[in-house]
Amino acid sequence: MVKDTVIENGSVDTRTHKIFDAVDEVCSRFDLSRPIWLDTNVEAFKAQSKTRFYQDNFIDVIDFDYLELQVIEEDQGSF
Repeated sequence: MVKDTVIENGSVDTRTHKIFDAVDEVCSRFDLSRPIWLDTNVEAFKAQSKTRFYQDNFIDVIDFDYLELQVIEEDQGSF
């Protein structure tokens, strides 16, 4: 693992909006372009609340193998 971070979002927004906001925050923190959600990402995320973004998901060249996004829900109000 090269870098990791946790994004907490206690807002009353929808889960989908929270996820997209978290992706934006991660990309900002790590100075990355926003990844493109492919069908494989959507399906993996629906099934496991986790997905990996590889080079094919990015317009820019990345210097790591993949970016993994996982939702960890500790209670109903946080994410």
